[in-house]
Amino acid sequence: MLRAGIVGLPNVGKSTLFNALVANAKADAANFPFCTIEPNVGVVSVPDERLGVLAKISQSAKIVPTRIEFVDIAGLVKGASKGEGLGNQFLANIREVDAIVHVVRCFDDDDIIHVAGSVDPVRDIEVINLELILADLSQIEKRIERVRKQARNNKDAQAEMLVLEKLSSALNEGKSVRQLDLPEEEAAMIQPLGLLTNKLVIYATNVTEDDLADGNEWVEQVKAFVENEQAKVVVVSAQVESELVELSAEERKDFLEALGVSEGGLKSLIKATYDLLGLRTYLTTGETETRAWTITAGMKAPQAAGVIHSDFERGFIRAETIAYQDLVASGSINAAKEKGLLRSEGKDYVVQEGDVMLFRFNV
Repeated sequence: MLRAGIVGLPNVGKSTLFNALVANAKADAANFPFCTIEPNVGVVSVPDERLGVLAKISQSAKIVPTRIEFVDIAGLVKGASKGEGLGNQFLANIREVDAIVHVVRCFDDDDIIHVAGSVDPVRDIEVINLELILADLSQIEKRIERVRKQARNNKDAQAEMLVLEKLSSALNEGKSVRQLDLPEEEAAMIQPLGLLTNKLVIYATNVTEDDLADGNEWVEQVKAFVENEQAKVVVVSAQVESELVELSAEERKDFLEALGVSEGGLKSLIKATYDLLGLRTYLTTGETETRAWTITAGMKAPQAAGVIHSDFERGFIRAETIAYQDLVASGSINAAKEKGLLRSEGKDYVVQEGDVMLFRFNV
């Protein structure tokens, strides 16, 4: 399951946004179920309107969306890398997530005091980034001490030392690991370290409802600051998300349209996370169920089949495939077959977003 950790300084709206997102998901439980694992973890089904359409065509007994886990990571203060506040817990939680949702305060409110006394999103980003850099630097220095002894007569250790020294130099210059664009071999070498600044980041700029459609000057500052970073910027409003909880599906739609936006923060964050991580969704449908499956962009048919079950990949024969739009336009699988739209794809086929697939395999 994809895991996204929500981070931010105190009083930026982080926990408010988290609580609203999971409550909104729970409000839509008929189609997109939500469950609580522990107080600060919410598992949310990814909204996908295609599932309901396919379920009607196939007369499926149930719908199974793919899921994403949001973790509300608490305890960040200046000095977290040295264990200040709940720093050690904060850093350990970040190591376990696939992507970071960094909530940045882009609103002014006299009733909500900023910990630094003023609203400055770029400064806030730099505070958190510095803590992550310092934590990574400490970890790399410890790793260098261990590897240095082995490097005297071990070529693999020598190669690792070169990479570690490259990372140490970059971090000391204030750069994050993700900015280095490491070759695949070097990236694989450091992957076990779970470096914090190697995590991809979505900056969630938290604004008032009046600024949700077009953002504001602070949002533009964030976009400019992270322009050269491999990151996404999403405009959200914890205030709006909290209000959506109380509304019906139709009322939500009307409310969002009145604000000049087409979707709430949950969908926006999920889309940004999928885009950033290079993820795709393919679909399966039948009388038993209609289900969404998450894969990596570029994945071929046998590997995509393996997401369902390893036996599917080992015994892969072919994938009967049709584009979602073609199936919907045809009205049924049989009608699509008659039109020649249902294709038989082999082992080299690269699965596309929205493919509807049926795998044939040997047991």
